[in-house]
Amino acid sequence: MTAFVPAWWLPGPHLQTAWGSIARSRRRVAFVREVLATPDGDDLVLDHVAGAAGSPRLVVLHGLEGSSYSVYVQGFLAAAARLGWRGTALNFRSCARDPRRLSRMLRNRRPRLYHSGETSDFDYVIASLASREPETPLLAIGASLGGNVLLKWLGENPGQRMIVAAAAVSTPYDLAAGSRHLETPLGRLYVGGFLGTLRPKALDVIERFPQTAARIDRGRLLRSLSLWDFDDATTGPLHGFAGAEDYYARSSSINFLGRIQTSTLCLSAQDDPFLPAGVLDRARSAASSAVDFVTTRRGGHIGFVSGRRARYWAEETSLGWLQEKLGAR
Repeated sequence: MTAFVPAWWLPGPHLQTAWGSIARSRRRVAFVREVLATPDGDDLVLDHVAGAAGSPRLVVLHGLEGSSYSVYVQGFLAAAARLGWRGTALNFRSCARDPRRLSRMLRNRRPRLYHSGETSDFDYVIASLASREPETPLLAIGASLGGNVLLKWLGENPGQRMIVAAAAVSTPYDLAAGSRHLETPLGRLYVGGFLGTLRPKALDVIERFPQTAARIDRGRLLRSLSLWDFDDATTGPLHGFAGAEDYYARSSSINFLGRIQTSTLCLSAQDDPFLPAGVLDRARSAASSAVDFVTTRRGGHIGFVSGRRARYWAEETSLGWLQEKLGAR
């Protein structure tokens, strides 16, 4: 594994974090879309990247308010395609984009959204893919929120044999610490972008499913300026938690790292603007021996941009590590 050397022309965590969304294409891979019916009467949208029959399949989980068209998801899938692998991007509920107009998110049919600790949809997708092609090796990568979901699922299912190896990039291991860390002037810029789409989604659920109105405090939802406020008023009550504190305590992947038995790579940067650096030391200490923990001094949040012409170290490193684990089976 080569050491990460940040691009000299992207100093600081915020430029590293923002660069990809500004400069990278959201159409690097061609998708074949599948709408998978769920046991509770809703839909999950999967976007597949085709390849040779029987070749390994990489399943990618996006971050908060991301989708299969997020630039890092496209980057992971493009890197997998170069290795001859197939790919699948899971769009969490309410996050699938209309391929004709990426600004338009598709509605789901049940009165729920998604959250950092919701693993049942991922479990259903993995089980579905494994049952279709039992001999196909499955690998997984989660970024940010998707990393938390992936690590939590691995800890919940220590004896699983469906996923050969996994990687998590820029995971917010301690959700409460991450939420509080973003309550700064710069942090509120990131949060404002998330709330700009989270609020309308929650309001849409209230309008279409009036029975949920009793669970969500609409006034607090509209006034929310932090992730903690939004999660306390909306995410928690909507998904069966007492509030933000309960949601964070029960969903943070740091509490599941010690149970993981699947070979797993965790990549994080100490200057990640979404998480206090001290959390990384606690997460490393909590992790089982199956987890390889790699922490860089710099890199931002799902940034890790290096070289004169923008190479994406986390993507190259994650895919190389997964390829090595696959070959060692």
